Amino acid sequence: MITEYVGHLLLARGRRMAVAESATGGLIGHLMTQVSGSSRYFWGGIIAYDNAVKIKVLGVREETLIRWGAVSAAVALEMAAGACRVLGVELAVSVTGIAGPAGATASKPVGLYYLGLATPTERYAWQHLFAGARVANNEAAAHAALCHLAEYLR
Repeated sequence: MITEYVGHLLLARGRRMAVAESATGGLIGHLMTQVSGSSRYFWGGIIAYDNAVKIKVLGVREETLIRWGAVSAAVALEMAAGACRVLGVELAVSVTGIAGPAGATASKPVGLYYLGLATPTERYAWQHLFAGARVANNEAAAHAALCHLAEYLR
C-alpha cells in the first residue's frame, strides 16, 4: 500500500509531512492517517478549498491566483510551500484541480490537476489529466501525489 511505503520512507529519513488540499478535500490526509503509527510522521493538513483560505492560511499570493488561476502549477507550489511553513514540517504535498463534472473552462478541462511538493528549500510540481468522474479523479490525484512523494523520498 502506497501510504505504508511513504510512511516507511518518511520514518527512515526522519521527516514529517503535511498536506494542502483543494480539490481532494482532505483525501490524502485521510489516507495517510489510516496507517497505524502515522502520527510519527504525518503532522496535519489544510483544506484550502476556497481561494480566501489559500491566501489567508497558506500564503498563496493573490497575484498568482489572478495570473494563473487556482488550478495551476504556480498555485500548487505556493500551497505546498505554505503548508511546510505553517505546519513546520520538512515537506508537504499539495493538490489543486477540477474534479468535475462542473468547473471546466476551454483551457482547463475536467480532470486537470496540479500536484505540488515542497521542502524548505525545494519545490516541484506535476500536471495530470485524469479521465474519470469526480470521485475517481480525486482518488487518482491523491494516489499520484503519494507516488510523487515516494519517488522524491527514494
